[in-house]
Amino acid sequence: MPGSVKLRNIKTFGQENAAYEVSKEERNADYITINSSKKEKKLIAEQKKQEAVIRIGFFQLFRFACRREIWMMVGGSVCAVLHGSAQPLMLLVFGLLTDTFIEYDIELNELQDPGKHCINNTIQWRNLTAEENLSLNMTRVCGVLDIEYEMTNFAYYYVGIGVAVFILGYLQISLWVTSAARQIQLIRRLYFSKVMRMEIGWFDLNSVGELNTRMSDDINKLNDAIADQVGIFIQRFTTFICGFFIGFVKGWKLTLVIISASPLIGVGAALMALFVSKLTGRELQAYAKAGAVADEVLSSIRTVAAFGGEKKEVQRYDHNLISAQRWGIRKGLIMGFFTGYLWLIIFLCYALAFWYGSSLVVDTLEYSPGTLLQVFFGVLIAALNLGQASPCLEAFAAGRGAATIIFETIDREPKIDCLSEAGYKLDRVKGDIEFHNVTFNYPSRPEVKILDELNVQVKSGETTAFVGPSGAGKSTAVQLIQRFYDPREGMVTLDGHDIRGLNIQWLRSLIGIVEQEPVLFATTIAENIRYGRPGVSHDDIVKAAQEANAYNFIMDLPQKFDTLVGEGGGQMSGGQKQRIAIARALVRNPRILLLDMATSALDNESEAVVQEALDKVRRGRTTITIAHRLSTIKNADVIVGFEHGRAVERGKHDALMDRKGVYFTLVTLQSQGDKALNQKAQEMLREADGDTDAERKSLSRAGSYRASLRASIHQRSRSQLSNVIPESTVSIVGELGPSSYSESYVSREAREKDAVAEDEDEEVEPAPLARILKYNAPEWPYMVFGSIGAAVNGGVNPVYSLLFSQILATFSMSDPVAQRREIDGICVFFVVVGLISFFTQMLQGYSFSKSGELLTRRLRCLGFHAMLGQEIGWFDDHRNSPGALTTRLATDASQVQGATGSQIGMIVNSLTNIGVAIIISFYFSWKLSLVIMCFLPFLALSGGFQAKMLTGFAKQDKQAMEAAGQISGEALNNIRTIAGLGKERHFVEMYEAQLHAPYNAALKKANVYGACYGFAQCVVFMANSASYRFGGFLVRHEGLHFSLVFRVISAIVTSGTALGKASSYTPDYAKAKISAARFFQLLDRVPKISVYSDKGEKWNDFKGEIEFVDCKFTYPSRPDIQVLNGLTVKVKPGQTLAFVGSSGCGKSTSVQLLERFYDPDFGKVQIDGHNSTKVNVPFLRSKIGIVSQEPILFDCSIAENIRYGDNQKELSMNDVISAAKKAQLHDFVMSLPEKYDTNVGSQGSQLSRGQKQRIAIARAIIRDPKILLLDEATSALDTESEKTVQEALDKAREGRTCIVIAHRLSTIQNSNIIAVMSRGYVIEKGTHDQLMALQGAYYKLVTTGAPIS
Repeated sequence: MPGSVKLRNIKTFGQENAAYEVSKEERNADYITINSSKKEKKLIAEQKKQEAVIRIGFFQLFRFACRREIWMMVGGSVCAVLHGSAQPLMLLVFGLLTDTFIEYDIELNELQDPGKHCINNTIQWRNLTAEENLSLNMTRVCGVLDIEYEMTNFAYYYVGIGVAVFILGYLQISLWVTSAARQIQLIRRLYFSKVMRMEIGWFDLNSVGELNTRMSDDINKLNDAIADQVGIFIQRFTTFICGFFIGFVKGWKLTLVIISASPLIGVGAALMALFVSKLTGRELQAYAKAGAVADEVLSSIRTVAAFGGEKKEVQRYDHNLISAQRWGIRKGLIMGFFTGYLWLIIFLCYALAFWYGSSLVVDTLEYSPGTLLQVFFGVLIAALNLGQASPCLEAFAAGRGAATIIFETIDREPKIDCLSEAGYKLDRVKGDIEFHNVTFNYPSRPEVKILDELNVQVKSGETTAFVGPSGAGKSTAVQLIQRFYDPREGMVTLDGHDIRGLNIQWLRSLIGIVEQEPVLFATTIAENIRYGRPGVSHDDIVKAAQEANAYNFIMDLPQKFDTLVGEGGGQMSGGQKQRIAIARALVRNPRILLLDMATSALDNESEAVVQEALDKVRRGRTTITIAHRLSTIKNADVIVGFEHGRAVERGKHDALMDRKGVYFTLVTLQSQGDKALNQKAQEMLREADGDTDAERKSLSRAGSYRASLRASIHQRSRSQLSNVIPESTVSIVGELGPSSYSESYVSREAREKDAVAEDEDEEVEPAPLARILKYNAPEWPYMVFGSIGAAVNGGVNPVYSLLFSQILATFSMSDPVAQRREIDGICVFFVVVGLISFFTQMLQGYSFSKSGELLTRRLRCLGFHAMLGQEIGWFDDHRNSPGALTTRLATDASQVQGATGSQIGMIVNSLTNIGVAIIISFYFSWKLSLVIMCFLPFLALSGGFQAKMLTGFAKQDKQAMEAAGQISGEALNNIRTIAGLGKERHFVEMYEAQLHAPYNAALKKANVYGACYGFAQCVVFMANSASYRFGGFLVRHEGLHFSLVFRVISAIVTSGTALGKASSYTPDYAKAKISAARFFQLLDRVPKISVYSDKGEKWNDFKGEIEFVDCKFTYPSRPDIQVLNGLTVKVKPGQTLAFVGSSGCGKSTSVQLLERFYDPDFGKVQIDGHNSTKVNVPFLRSKIGIVSQEPILFDCSIAENIRYGDNQKELSMNDVISAAKKAQLHDFVMSLPEKYDTNVGSQGSQLSRGQKQRIAIARAIIRDPKILLLDEATSALDTESEKTVQEALDKAREGRTCIVIAHRLSTIQNSNIIAVMSRGYVIEKGTHDQLMALQGAYYKLVTTGAPIS
């Protein structure tokens, strides 16, 4: 289709607003919607979305089948065709059987006349001669018909057909399921590997949560569409064809009359399929949004907890669920309406057919009654099977809807294909990098220019430092060198070759990158380093670790190099992660080294050593550093100053200082911060650091640059002072950190394998139905009405068998008038039943979908609410990673619906069906009923057996996929790191290895499911064979009227199949109970620290006095490492306490105890003299404002992010603006196109670090807290804005108790108490002057920057 548009989405305020990628014909139009306003965009998006739901033909679903699967599917289809023809074949037997019975009955009726008798096998009048009888046309044969012998023959036919059906059914199902399992495995592999090949820009536009949902739910929908459903569809369709064929061959007149009504049925079925697929697509889209919210919130659970945003988040999630619920209810109503409509038409058909057919039999004698039945049932079975094929169509439609996006992704050619073999590999690499007029903007924000005609030269073997305010494009330039993005104009060259012409994997293998927020993978330290270069020996790993100064701390760990780092490296402190990341870069032995604030997270000693290591490894390599410490920048060969996306100056340190440009301003601003240092410390520093003295004196000329520089020299980092005070930990388990930390809770598997093993396999007892229903209680009126509807619908089948046998009985009546009258009456009755059925079906459909959707939404909400209510330690457990939890919300909640809602409808329906049938049959002939009843257990058993097997699999499937899901989740969350390391292939292989388990499970499932299906299908034939044979016996020996044989058999057999149907729903039911059980486990879990309870102390005059009394603490996920070791320190209201110490000494941990993310194992935290464990949690947290080192923002506007600071009350825009002004944020926000409504992107990715930090500060200020926790709050700001923010913070500190973790003396020295920590306890404390006088650890720190250990 020319100019087709592919949907992408960018999230804005929780709604989606789509940006389009345009197909080749319109490529020159570039981005259609760039300039249109938001409203228009949204409208266009809506229209497109409506077209976009399904764009894949059915047969395209099988495009990944290879020859073997095609043969399997062909085989399965052939079996399905043969299986489908069995039922019509049975009709031929059935017609003969009926005629036999009727013959026999007429003979009996004749002989009941005392004036007639049987002579020479003909019925004759007793008192007439043979000739007279002949003239009266008395030629009816008698005495020849041995009813029992005939029935025995028929029984054999039935058994034969039954056996064939069993074999065919088995093959049909197992072949289809097997082939689908193979294709799905391939699709999963292709999809994941294609996603891993996408360029980084694509990930900016697709949220990770949505991709995860697609990988689990959508592929399962696709599986449903190409597995057994296809076989069943073919089988039913064949039955449909054969049925009509029999109808036309045996009696075309009646067939045409019946068919005349079929367009009505066809149209109904078609419309139903159409609506359902449309609505399913809508529902999916609506849920994906809610899933993205859940994912975002669970990934930043610490921030949510700190700001008491739990209830707000639950509402936001619920708000997104409402639309999914609406679509679900509409779907139910529409399905109910069409089902009712179909039944109505079918019953009208019955009436018409019997009325017209009986006139053909009785009046014109064209048909025998058997033929009438063959024709009628032929057409009926045809129609019914067409109807039964419609759920399959629904599955196909859902599968096509799901496949649309998946296949489009698989087909999409990445703009930058990281796995392609194309491109040159240079023989010799010098390492000259040059930017030629590069203009660039991020695909997710096409309107903001990041680089503007940038020209920079980086010579090989030199170290080039990029400096400049935040948002000037330094990191962006580095990403272009890695070719994460391609410039919009201009080019980046390596040794004069445009890097777009080079092989990507090769290019990236030349580059070692160390980022400021390193991402580690959930495996051992050694493996993490090995990611740098595949196949590297252990010695190389050790060597790299030594060079990165990581060796010592690794050897201190119990498992040394085999220590698991936790997801995102959450088990390591920031400095440790950073060193592992450096080792990983060094092990690559790269030609080009990119250091994006590589040493920012290290404490001094390690920084010096690592810096030395980096200086060593820099030799002979092209190095680009983005750094903020003069010490790192000064020795650079070239310094390039960035501003507004251009390089405005370059040169050596001294030359640039003389130029008095950007660099000069930055340096002087930075050194001003140090001016404030205590005199004595200053002298010491001079001795230590004399050479920088000169520049220090030159004061800033604070020129026009000041504004633009506000955001930088240590945008994301520490200042000069970091040379003086060691680095803080980023918290041992990811403080309120960015994604890399917040997802720090998965898999330290090996170490905890033993601990977790017994836990992992605990059997979930399926939840009691009563409890599931309790959650559905508010919908009881819907359920009652639905059940009434279902009950009436259930009664329809048996009533129909009553009417049908009644018609047969009329064919053997001898009085034509009475016969006609009887037939007309029955036909009217059919019409009435049809009308009733229409209304009750609609009632049932609507009521149950309403109650089911409300339940799903309620459960998702409750589940989400329960998750957010857990203590933080719970999230540290690898089984509760954000990925696993979102999956659980998505799937478990919707599966619970399988136990209530439509399920109850099915059950009620079947029960009334069976009940009414049994009453009817026992009333008319208890003996025959008992014989047939013998088969009911088999009918039920086959269904039950099937169900049992499936639930067994449900569990394995889920577990099998969860492992793969964790890998895909980790990969998608850290895609940048993986791309930088060129590890895409590795992750794809890991993912594929995890796919074998679900695949094998599916193969096992295929056989069992096939056998059960075959058995279930053939039981009916066996039951018929036995019961007709016995019926013949009863007719012969006990004078049972033959119509009653039909009545009893058809009543029970139809009800038996209904039972089978109900039991075929049992897999859903059982799945539902297990899902519900897992859900209730979550709801019942009592968190150790309860966020929602009103229990606990509250008091009015909250002063903010804090005392740590002998606190000992270990993280629950790592009980073997003591983090706090008897921390004792006290702060009076309004005082400022500063924690100082090296990485991992427990500074951030103490802050987490105060927030009550954790409670101490021993000792206590006292707040205003109250033990923190007894204080009400929300009350306590509402008094605390926190600004952490790596602030997490939510994917909404800046204003909403600031408002998040106080979720207790509604905040006006003025509050927001005043808080923003206090945090020095207002001017920057006003410079943005959408001001306070600017979306910050997922995790604040659209802003620079300094900007994010200021939003976080505004968020803390707006709370007006009594206690302020500043965990490195200003570390990400450049000096100028740091000063202003520091002023703001100093203002904010007035009258508040404040705990500061910082690295710059200027921030610490005027604290009331400075506590120097080491290994989890305080080694000295006092004011700055006291500690300097002590000449202990602090004095050493200040004067030399020596580590405290």
